Amino acid sequence: MPAEAELEVLLQEATRRRLAKFDRLRGKVTQTGEFWDVVVITAADKKQELAYQQQLSEKLKRKELPLGVHYHVFVDPPGPKIGNGGSTLHVLQCLEEMYGDKWTSVNIILIHSGGYSQRLPNTSALGKIFTALPFGDPIYQMLELKLAMYIDFPTHMNPGILITCADDIELYSIGATEVIKFDKPGFTALAHPSDLTIGTTHGVFVLDSSALSEKELEYRTCHHFLHKPNIEKMHQSGAVCIRRNCSQPNSSGEHSDLKMDCEYVYTDSLFYIDHNVAKQLLTFFKQLDTLCCEIDAYGDFLQALGPGATHDYTKITDNVTKEGSQLAEIRQKLFSLLKGTSLNIIVLNNSRFYHIGTTQEYLFHFTSDSKLKLELGLLSKAFSIFPDKAENSDISACIIQSILDSSCVIAPVSVIEYSRLGPDVSVGTNSIISGCCISANADVPPNSFVSSLSIRVNGKVMYVSMVLGVEDNLKKNVKLLSDVHSLQFFGISLLQCLELWDLRVSDQLFSGDQTSLGLWTARIFPVCSTLSGSVRMSLKMLNAVQNKSAFKLNGWKLLSIEEMLFYKDVEDMLKFRQQIYEEITLERHKEKSDL
Repeated sequence: MPAEAELEVLLQEATRRRLAKFDRLRGKVTQTGEFWDVVVITAADKKQELAYQQQLSEKLKRKELPLGVHYHVFVDPPGPKIGNGGSTLHVLQCLEEMYGDKWTSVNIILIHSGGYSQRLPNTSALGKIFTALPFGDPIYQMLELKLAMYIDFPTHMNPGILITCADDIELYSIGATEVIKFDKPGFTALAHPSDLTIGTTHGVFVLDSSALSEKELEYRTCHHFLHKPNIEKMHQSGAVCIRRNCSQPNSSGEHSDLKMDCEYVYTDSLFYIDHNVAKQLLTFFKQLDTLCCEIDAYGDFLQALGPGATHDYTKITDNVTKEGSQLAEIRQKLFSLLKGTSLNIIVLNNSRFYHIGTTQEYLFHFTSDSKLKLELGLLSKAFSIFPDKAENSDISACIIQSILDSSCVIAPVSVIEYSRLGPDVSVGTNSIISGCCISANADVPPNSFVSSLSIRVNGKVMYVSMVLGVEDNLKKNVKLLSDVHSLQFFGISLLQCLELWDLRVSDQLFSGDQTSLGLWTARIFPVCSTLSGSVRMSLKMLNAVQNKSAFKLNGWKLLSIEEMLFYKDVEDMLKFRQQIYEEITLERHKEKSDL
């Protein structure tokens, strides 16, 4: 394997080539076999489906995507959550209904983007697959990056379905004469070398026993698949590989001359199924009366594969977020259906896998991670107006499609996206500002998360800004009102915050399911008539908590984040982004003509 610095350069070159190839296809009608026949994005509900469709049609209108391709958004059926595995089964049914027998002769990419993104809430309203990235002109979003990174796949693929998620990035380099082929029956998955701690939060492949040659690209078979195993399990199962004489980082993080043996495992990312498997899964889905539990496309499909697979996992629920009574039964049936199906592995020894699904990952990868910056060409200032005289702002901050006054101060490790910041606005370190208009003289404290949404109530457009700590846990909830004190807002007990805001704990304080009480459902965010007013109000809430001073909210109409998403006005949010886009474009034309 190449040294770290050499790998970074290889990945940078390979990535540039793929981006250039994708750029040549944008806005052009693709030829048969040149690109995907069908691109599918999943949505959790009708509101999300509509938001995705609006953004897709905008992209197609602006010629930011290849044309002549069938783009679809398929929404999960109403009722209980069905997970990305259930969503995959539902998509197969939608494809058959839409294309009849033809669906078995096309190349399809399926991108799972149906979650509410509670761990990265600036993407909750418009979707993880539309996460803005700090490069490109106009800027890339995750959708374009996914399509660009997989640009070579359709040409070397038998008709089938490639299944991937919306919040990860795979960068890889293979030899100039090599190609990645998805042409074997059954399942085929990409595998990336990772350290053992990464393996504990991913799927890990136990490869067949023949020795790895550590070529850039290898085709292997998998003995069995481990889902989020502990380190002991990786060793016991024979998943751990040894790399001889690899350089070790010294205390400053740089690689020294000290050579040692390194342990690593091969972890998962995306996988492909051929149409025979797809038809088997569809038949299985049709035989179910209804699906009432969450199925994981990785854990519940892949663990059934390979000669070493056993049905033990069907009863283990350690990694299951919400166990349905139907889950063990469904797993057993899936195991019986898929047992004996091959799991082919494409080992990419020169590759890296990045996950951008949490506020901490988002901040790190966009501001501090020099590897990803180099490999993907990420910028500190992407398609934005922020005059160079604002030198007092740190280079490790990241500004994406935003307009900032020259007197703004942006501290390190902060991301500003789709926002307008006026004179004398300062943003503290480790903060995220998304979709905001902050007019003047505002201090956003460190570790803040501020994201504004347009909402439509009784036919009228209004605005509400969620303000949180970047480490606040929106997934945490309690069952009883008496336990609300254990919830935290900006590191402080929510009960204390409610007292400062003059709000009482009652059933009315929370929206939705009254046995699931948390920051996601707490009605604490005031509805305002202007975008800048909504940010001002939210920052006052935050200041009250930080300074332990009273700020009354009890006279305001208050919404929870859950309700904001229900009332969201996608059109108005996209209009705000478009205004910023047009202003930046105009300013650039002026600058060019002045030269």
